[in-house]
Amino acid sequence: MDVDGEADRRRNPQIMETGSDSIKDKIAEPSWFSPKKLLFVFCVVNLINYIDRGAIASNGINGSLGTCTSGGTCSAGSGIQGDFNLSNFEDGCLSSAFMVGLLVASPIFASLAKSVNPFRLIGVGLSVWTLAVMGCGFSFDFWSITICRMFVGVGEASFVSLAAPFIDDNAPRDQKSAWLAMFYMCIPTGYALGYVYGGLVGIVLPWRAAFWGEAILMLPFAVLGFVIKPLHLKGFAPDDTGKNRTDTLNVLPTSYGFSAVMKDLKILLVDKVYVTNILGYIAYNFVLGAYSYWGPKAGYNIYKMENADLIFGGVTVICGIVGTLSGGVVLDFMDATISNAFKLLSVSTFIGAIFCFAAFCFKSMYAFLALFAVGELLIFATQGPVNFIVLHCVKPSLRPLAMAMSTVSIHIFGDVPSSPLVGVLQDHVHNWRVTSLVLTFVLFPAAAIWFIGIFLNSVDRYNEDSEADSVTRDSTVAPLLEEA
Repeated sequence: MDVDGEADRRRNPQIMETGSDSIKDKIAEPSWFSPKKLLFVFCVVNLINYIDRGAIASNGINGSLGTCTSGGTCSAGSGIQGDFNLSNFEDGCLSSAFMVGLLVASPIFASLAKSVNPFRLIGVGLSVWTLAVMGCGFSFDFWSITICRMFVGVGEASFVSLAAPFIDDNAPRDQKSAWLAMFYMCIPTGYALGYVYGGLVGIVLPWRAAFWGEAILMLPFAVLGFVIKPLHLKGFAPDDTGKNRTDTLNVLPTSYGFSAVMKDLKILLVDKVYVTNILGYIAYNFVLGAYSYWGPKAGYNIYKMENADLIFGGVTVICGIVGTLSGGVVLDFMDATISNAFKLLSVSTFIGAIFCFAAFCFKSMYAFLALFAVGELLIFATQGPVNFIVLHCVKPSLRPLAMAMSTVSIHIFGDVPSSPLVGVLQDHVHNWRVTSLVLTFVLFPAAAIWFIGIFLNSVDRYNEDSEADSVTRDSTVAPLLEEA
């Protein structure tokens, strides 16, 4: 008997026995989930997240300030902006408030994944999200709804850090990009449905009802995160101690915490492929974030769209679904490598930027919609490839932190400042066409940065972790899913 080896494993929870089937014999049987069921659940949750973002940006929920004519006739404001008398800057800050919680909590959840089962962390996050969205419906002024939006971000943080690695683990080998594309397809689709949902609710019900409806939709998935058997994530192996396994919240020694996270962060920051990908993603998200929030309002003012929420929602949902799925399928067809992903990112973003920029130059609404639709189709093709790079340029145990820091970076430098900055620019120039053209131009630097990534020395590290490198925990988990 290897007494010394057994003692080492007990002293150091990161050391696992290699070349053994003992782990597979002792862990729980697979959950009733199949990979396709897992993908479906995560897609629905992601869809609800982005319905919330689209709804708060819709004219029906966001509303407008009251106006007065030169003759002294005044009309009351509507929605959140009208009820709370928000300036465009405050309105822009409200759209970004949830990201404050997201930015703070994402790295925390990613680090906790090394000591707490990741699937349970998703359940905790969705519970916080549900309560915070419910609170938005009871808000009474700018600060109360802003604080609730921050907690919406806290709730979403665990999901955005951990869902994509689960999908990447369970997708068929030759369809990983396509499965990621299906998941990220829910971003434009959710935004678009949010515009439509917000517009319809704003017509028949008070704006507060939209938030209550979202909370009801998310509640079953929050409960699901606690009641199903927790799933194993690649790079975070279950402990092989031979003891009876309890539940899911046993943690590693505290000495493993902060110093290990900082070490992992350093690895990410010196990875040229990861950093280049994120820099391009930041510029890209700067534009997309402002588009999603100000798009309906800009369309209404430039082209006098009477149903701007429905028009923008319809165009975005069609282009988002087709574009995002196409990007994933094309990358799989090209052979899903990091270099090919950079090629697809740079080309589709550059051509898409040309079409979007040209669209805002036309005075005809129909010419605008035709060109903008083609531009959005190409721009949304990036969602699968950009996240494929994030997941595959690092070893599996770093994926939650890589996703978390990607989320933090693209928001804190991208769409968090973009919405209020666009509001400030519009307050200064009072011309939505000029504002939209300035914003769209930022897509060209994004394409240029991703073009540089083609020439970097890139290695797919998905299979780099050995069992000995895996982080272990004493927990009841199901192994990687088997197709039902």
